[in-house]
Amino acid sequence: MNFMQFFIWGAWLLTIGHYWFDNNLGTATQFSAIFSTMGISAIFMPALTGIVADRFINAEKLYGILHILGGIILFCVPMVKDPTLFFWVMLANMVCYMPTLSLSITVAYSALKNVPLDVVKVYPPIRTFGTVGFIVALWTVSLTHNESSPNQFYIAGAVALALGLYAFTLPKCRPLLNKPEKKSTIDLLGLRAFTLFKTPRFAIFFAFSMLLGAALQLTNAYGDVFLGDFSKIPAYGSSIAVKYPAIIMSISQASETLFILTIPFFLRKFGIKYVMLFSMLAWVLRFGLFAYGNPADGLWMIVLSCIVYGMAFDFFNISGSLFVETQAAPEIRASAQGLFMMMVNGFGALFGSLASGIIIDKYFTLADQTKNWQGIWLTFAGYALVIAIIFPFVFRYKHNAALDHAIKHA
Repeated sequence: MNFMQFFIWGAWLLTIGHYWFDNNLGTATQFSAIFSTMGISAIFMPALTGIVADRFINAEKLYGILHILGGIILFCVPMVKDPTLFFWVMLANMVCYMPTLSLSITVAYSALKNVPLDVVKVYPPIRTFGTVGFIVALWTVSLTHNESSPNQFYIAGAVALALGLYAFTLPKCRPLLNKPEKKSTIDLLGLRAFTLFKTPRFAIFFAFSMLLGAALQLTNAYGDVFLGDFSKIPAYGSSIAVKYPAIIMSISQASETLFILTIPFFLRKFGIKYVMLFSMLAWVLRFGLFAYGNPADGLWMIVLSCIVYGMAFDFFNISGSLFVETQAAPEIRASAQGLFMMMVNGFGALFGSLASGIIIDKYFTLADQTKNWQGIWLTFAGYALVIAIIFPFVFRYKHNAALDHAIKHA
């Protein structure tokens, strides 16, 4: 499940920029709008489907239906050339895909707990198959030279349909809020997870989830395009990084597989607060190394940046999902995971996508339409640094018994 889940995303997420700009479909601002469809859909869909999975339908069935619909839409993407229509088609696709990220976690945690197994110990190695799927997708698209081709969407669509059908064979994850008892209006509307904002540690956690979600979208949207732009410089045109940028970027996902396995140790040793802080500092390094790297004598900086990405991504996203799982009540687990995804991949992605497109077009796009990539990456690094400086002063959470117990047995 994890392999196919992230193969679908990896087949186009990092290369859609190549497809967009190489086929002259629009400007950076228009592209940022296309990329913001992830954020727009993630604002309401994960939370909404989490409510549905908590109350009305098995999570694995809802998961399968969404992937089948998403696969059909992906097959339609190459037919669209108009930027406005492209936006709406991609939005429809992301409306189907984004909630499957949190639903996959809900299904996995439910299956592991029913065995029973310790999710903090067992889930991270399982999640590495998702990273492997993302890498395989990148290599597939890159080695077949489909980074600028519509074939990337056909590849993703085919796997989405396969996963949609496979989902109906997954362990049952039944709703836990379907008992015929008197409930408050909040419970009837399925909004109980939103009451987590009343708890200071959750409110701050979700706020920084949004800010780091913006950083994630910056590297997803422009990393592959950044390497591809070196092809315009004769000295770098024949380098491996320029010929196969998606393969170079896949080092980031390979790094994920290693850092995922270290999460239990770091959580046990340092606690959730400092693991999250390490993630923020890693984002500063990620962008800073990109700013000064190049495909020749500076290739080591680009490679190191990709390695650092593993810590930047995993230490917040995986640890964050474990934090939500151990802190939220069992009956709202799917809704709470959906809320976490909404902040990271919803508001965060929307903010990061729209702001970066406008900033790049206004301040870092030169008269000949080339981009000042060093200025772009240094700006992003500065953004991450400000977040890292503020975070330890406002997030004063300490381990509680539930998380301590889970980590102790990891």
